Amino acid sequence: MSNILQPQAAPSPDTKEAEARYAELKKKAGRFRVLIIGGANAGKTTILKKICNTTENPEIYNKWGRKIKSNLEPTGLRGNHTIENEMVFRSNPTFIFHDSCGFEAGGVDEFVKVKKFVSDRGEKESFGDQIHVIWYCIAMDDDRPITHAERDFFSKSGTGKVPVVVIFTKCEALELKAIAVLEDKGYDFDEAVEKAPAYVERELKNVHQTMETMKYCPKGHVYLQELEKPEKDCGDLVQCTVKVLDNNVLQGLFIATQQNCLVLAIKQSLRQQIKF
Repeated sequence: MSNILQPQAAPSPDTKEAEARYAELKKKAGRFRVLIIGGANAGKTTILKKICNTTENPEIYNKWGRKIKSNLEPTGLRGNHTIENEMVFRSNPTFIFHDSCGFEAGGVDEFVKVKKFVSDRGEKESFGDQIHVIWYCIAMDDDRPITHAERDFFSKSGTGKVPVVVIFTKCEALELKAIAVLEDKGYDFDEAVEKAPAYVERELKNVHQTMETMKYCPKGHVYLQELEKPEKDCGDLVQCTVKVLDNNVLQGLFIATQQNCLVLAIKQSLRQQIKF
């Protein structure tokens, strides 16, 4: 996993050229807009802070652009919640985030809101007002991470041209679960620890295959763990998001948001020509 939070070496001439190119793209194309979906325990706040390289909470604006007060808890994006609100981190204002609190099994209100929000944003004429990607967070510390809510969303709710990346969070919980299951099967603790990684790999493969059978399956997925540790980052999410974006301008715009991920930006600029 790339470490996007570590200090970078002095920029080379090629790096400076890439920086200038993507700065121009940001100026012309606007800001990159993300809808993040998931419950309060899914690690959304941590992901957004890692992506924006900050420990501060975001500033929140209503749909008219007026800054509003919100008491955000460190464990979830709470407070004056509405999907129309825009969350912006001062460390990286190129991003605009919208939050959906996830879907309760059998509930329809938030499901309808998300579907309407994505549809309405898709009709916006301004490129900067459209939703560019959806990050759908699923916490793996739950006994049943794939619920009816996820099945409904990925089987009944297409998102048009907006790609969805599923982020499986708290994957470290699977190893603890694996050890407990293996001990129940008669293995001693040391044997269970040794066999746990293979068990986890099978579990993750099963979850992934389940998602792929759904009509509107996600375009990509990543597994994240121990994000509360300072040395952990979301480099896999950055790279996966670049891959699922279906046009050069969007890819370039997203790369431009990655202030500390210049290696990725240079590689992408060498692979594709982004025309202004």
